[in-house]
Amino acid sequence: MEFIIRYGISRLMVGIMLSILFSGCIEEPVKEDVPELITKVTLTFTPTGGGAAIIATATDPDGEGVQNIATNGPIVLQQNQTYTLTLSLINELADPSSPAYNITDEVQKEGVEHLFFFAWTNNLFSAPSGNGNVDSRMDELDYDDLDDAGNPIGLTTNWTSGSNPGTATFRVLLKHQPGLKSATSSSSDGETDLDLTFDLEIQ
Repeated sequence: MEFIIRYGISRLMVGIMLSILFSGCIEEPVKEDVPELITKVTLTFTPTGGGAAIIATATDPDGEGVQNIATNGPIVLQQNQTYTLTLSLINELADPSSPAYNITDEVQKEGVEHLFFFAWTNNLFSAPSGNGNVDSRMDELDYDDLDDAGNPIGLTTNWTSGSNPGTATFRVLLKHQPGLKSATSSSSDGETDLDLTFDLEIQ
């Protein structure tokens, strides 16, 4: 009887130890809405009537290191001009031949998970009017690209500067919204991939 009891206890202890061992080896599930690694952002405002494009950039040479991504100079636009804005997103820490390098392509391919929001001050645009859709998704914005569900992405947008010169700020916010993006999803939904504020001048 003593042998049977000891044998039973030994089997129980082995079972407990194996359970602890295997539970320690189980990996935590990977969170899907992980922010993209972006080290360079290029904003290109191309006049629809012809003329030289206005280019503004922001860079973060060490990615997730000590330095934060920072804008390199202001955006300077002309009065009463209509522009098409295109955005380029790059991870310069990756090999140029790697899919991880061109984040623009990734955002476009995963358009149903990504959405750009914009905000600006001082009413310097005649179209879209207002102050952008960061504070309210329903505010006016002229998106020029759509995802597979028919919702905007924001890699390409249209802008018309106002008739008065002035200075303002121009904010670009990229949200990663897997399973959340819809016709009404807001800037508070999902994770933030990018949040930049440029100085803006209308001459």
